[in-house]
Amino acid sequence: MNNDAAHHACIALRMYLTGDYVNLVDFGSDYLDKPHLHFWLSAMSFKIFGVNSFAYKLPSLFFSIAGIYATYGLGKLLYNTQTGKLAALILASAFAFILSNSDVRMDAILTSCIALSCWQLVAYIHQRKFINLAGAAFALALGFSTKGAIAVFVPAAAIIFYILYRKEWRSFLDPQWLLLLLLFAVLISPVLYCYYQQFNLHPEKVMRGKQHINGIKFILLNQSTERFSGKAFGGDSNKDYLFFIHSFAWAFAPWMILAIASLLERIKTLFQRKEEWLTPGLFLLVLIGVSFSGFKLPHYLNIVFPAAAIFTANYCLKQKQKEGNQKTFFIIQLSVSFLLLLLTVLLNAWIFPVKQWWVIVILIFLIAVFIYWIRSKEKILWNKIIALSTSGMVIFFFLMNTNFYPLLLQYQGGQRLAWITKDKVDPESVYYWNKEGVSSYYFYAGGLAKPFSDSILLSQNETWLLFEKKREKEILATGYSLTHRYEVVDFHVSRLTLKFLNPATREEQLSTLILAKITK
Repeated sequence: MNNDAAHHACIALRMYLTGDYVNLVDFGSDYLDKPHLHFWLSAMSFKIFGVNSFAYKLPSLFFSIAGIYATYGLGKLLYNTQTGKLAALILASAFAFILSNSDVRMDAILTSCIALSCWQLVAYIHQRKFINLAGAAFALALGFSTKGAIAVFVPAAAIIFYILYRKEWRSFLDPQWLLLLLLFAVLISPVLYCYYQQFNLHPEKVMRGKQHINGIKFILLNQSTERFSGKAFGGDSNKDYLFFIHSFAWAFAPWMILAIASLLERIKTLFQRKEEWLTPGLFLLVLIGVSFSGFKLPHYLNIVFPAAAIFTANYCLKQKQKEGNQKTFFIIQLSVSFLLLLLTVLLNAWIFPVKQWWVIVILIFLIAVFIYWIRSKEKILWNKIIALSTSGMVIFFFLMNTNFYPLLLQYQGGQRLAWITKDKVDPESVYYWNKEGVSSYYFYAGGLAKPFSDSILLSQNETWLLFEKKREKEILATGYSLTHRYEVVDFHVSRLTLKFLNPATREEQLSTLILAKITK
């Protein structure tokens, strides 16, 4: 989808097309925000599988699998094998965790790196083995190379909470931590080198109105602090301090009520030292911290999903031994699942009706499984609670990925325009008008995004211009002529509105994206 996912894919596409893996460039300008790893992985995947959405998403999927396994490993270390398995299932079926593998940004990789870091750090505390120390350094470096210092801060806070809980004060003075820092420094050196080459060696570059950009300082410190303060991201106006609380209510579905119940119980007994402090302490620290940040997006909470999955799994297994609460939680989870299925029906029966026969056949089977768990005579009610909650999410995302998203993306003009002009228009001859590049077009066309200027018409025979229809009068008034053209309907599908979702009013919300040959 346009905005972040297609935007990141285009940065990786430029790496692949030019062979320049040092400089991060966004629509012809230096990109100073996220570090390199996500782009490197996507570009390498393009080399193997070609330029397509499968190749772009594959690295995040691999990291997600590793993150699920790390959550199992951490849950097993903190509690037992059964808790680890259930925590892995809860994480794998959490709404925003699955979504991070559809609308792919840095979140799946970052979340998994944090889970891997925490797992290996706790394993080191238990076993004092070099392999765990090296594993932690490697995971920390991967996380840092994905999204900066936040990937180090979160696991560091987690292990501090764990040491405090265990009262192993000598662990703070363990000289092996210096070895971890050394390994970490060596492993992040490629990213630091790239920032040094792109910015430190070029003080003349202007970024956000400033020159003499210290790229190394930015990625080590400023990247996280600027995002927290909201500077340069338009976050000063976001004063909704409950934003992440109501975001968690849908992002961790269908487990959010169980997670909240678990957290409240843990808060009551926090200082009684009955159970570990790592997972609830980390969750609360991050929740409070991001709630006071100037720039807020729902996926910022994904990094604590592994921790939430573990303390929720532990709570579920404890409640499993209590007869009194099982029926209450069964009704709660059944209600959550029915609300999720109601939303599924709304999205896939009214907004974008299902028409493919094979989707309907598989859907009938999945619904049968869901009904089976409702009517099952399973004596342990918690087994039914877990099963129906998980099967409800399977139904929801099966239809989202086979029906809703494919139909929604038909309204993303850049993608469709790239397909219908394939082998008809050379993407290298396409330029965008007035800083309005469309990332999805350039990604699916497989070309570099380039801004239009008058001098381009003097240097080549054929020039195509990409623009929105509302800009056509402005272009013609500037003295250009537009000849042969391709037009498609367009909508910003990552910013859905009720009027667009309503089939009766959808047409009124659509704009037109045009690719036309331009001459003087």
